[in-house]
Amino acid sequence: MALMTRRNALILGGIGVAGMAIGGTVFAATRPGVGSGSGDPGGGQDFLEPAELRSTNGRLAATLTPARQQVTLAGRDVSALSYNGGVPGPTLRVRAGDTLSVSLRNGLTDPSNLHVHGLHVSPENNGDNMFVSVAAGDTFDYEYVLPANHPPGVYWYHPHAHGSVADQVFGGLYGAIIVEDPVPIAASRERVLVISDITFTGVGDIAAATAHEIMSGREGELVLVNGQLNPTLAARPGERERWRIVNACVSRYLRLRLDGQRMSLLAIDSGRFESAQEMEEIVLAPGNRADLLVTVSAGTAVLRSLAFDRGASGGMMGGGSGTPVDVDLATLTVAGKAGEALEQIPTQPVPRDLRATTVSARRELVFAMGMGGGMGGGMMSATINGRVFDASRIDTTVQFDSVEEWLLTNTSTLDHPLHLHVWPMQIVEEGGQPVRTVKWQDVVNVPANGSVRVRVAFEDFSGRSVYHCHILDHEDSGMMGVIDAYPPWV
Repeated sequence: MALMTRRNALILGGIGVAGMAIGGTVFAATRPGVGSGSGDPGGGQDFLEPAELRSTNGRLAATLTPARQQVTLAGRDVSALSYNGGVPGPTLRVRAGDTLSVSLRNGLTDPSNLHVHGLHVSPENNGDNMFVSVAAGDTFDYEYVLPANHPPGVYWYHPHAHGSVADQVFGGLYGAIIVEDPVPIAASRERVLVISDITFTGVGDIAAATAHEIMSGREGELVLVNGQLNPTLAARPGERERWRIVNACVSRYLRLRLDGQRMSLLAIDSGRFESAQEMEEIVLAPGNRADLLVTVSAGTAVLRSLAFDRGASGGMMGGGSGTPVDVDLATLTVAGKAGEALEQIPTQPVPRDLRATTVSARRELVFAMGMGGGMGGGMMSATINGRVFDASRIDTTVQFDSVEEWLLTNTSTLDHPLHLHVWPMQIVEEGGQPVRTVKWQDVVNVPANGSVRVRVAFEDFSGRSVYHCHILDHEDSGMMGVIDAYPPWV
């Protein structure tokens, strides 16, 4: 199949919900004592869920230990990075208003830290603080207090130690976070699908990225769902399943399709729609998540990630990007007695809309790629507004409790998905055209040689955080900036 182009599909955050496509990958987790099976590594094992930890009485206390271990991935025993011996790490389930305490015990030989991707929590002290570095062998205790009105949805966690983020995530360090609905949505069952990709050497180690892969953003040879290759799922006709999907790939966009089954999209990232949107395809950029209802019909269907064109790295190192082939992620078999009928999907609260809100400031972020710069002569330079990341420098200062409008401009020949920590973004314009629906995301794709306009409400939390390209090789190469939301008394 030919590479998909932007004329054929729109990244979320583009033109209306009815025409959306969402791309991403889904991978499955293994945990101590549970693997993908020892049979044919080509797939076919029963679908496995990651281990799960739930909050009780308003608190979840968890310990996460990143370390290199022997784990089972894609049906073979390999040396990979893992949290608590599992790939992905345990799923953390909390509710709005809860306190999530995580003791990070670094069992790696390199520094690491923890980012709770998408959670609207404080970036300061022992919150979602990107400037913490946990040395090898050390422990750091994080505490995240979720606001009482925190949006429900699918979030995730992963390391964020600048310079090694791509290597640590590609190696297996990631896990899902679920913020439960205040009013449950009826489903026959719920599944967590963490999609990732990876490449092994002949001896079962994680392959290092080449210079070209760093330029383009590496894509692994194997695409996994919870650590498995094409696992099998079983359901009965008429059942409605809830799939919580995380694109934990370093660079791969997932263009998801499940032919023959009905897909209803509840949300992308924390952006819940007022009513579920019927979809044929969903495109998830790296870091995006989908909250999906699948109403099943008898027969066999394959969840696929179809080919997607995310641009080319041009003449700097040569070559294109994106996967030119379709990938089978999981096989769903629907048979047996019909499942029980469920109540209708409830209408959700009307999403907040900043388009009529007074804007206190407007600014532009320009994403560019070239040679030289802060990476040394002859090396790639990935910049925002002409500068590579410097943790000691404040790139953007915003006033707490204000609304700003940002024009995101991409001058390069590769797509760049922008992730802003702490504060989600409402997409108001893409390619110069207004977005007619209300869309909130914390990862917004900025297409090659294109632009997107967003609005951000800097509220609830002040402090210093970051924004960056979520092609993690680009982030590590310098495509990241520091933002400081200062309180009015400063």
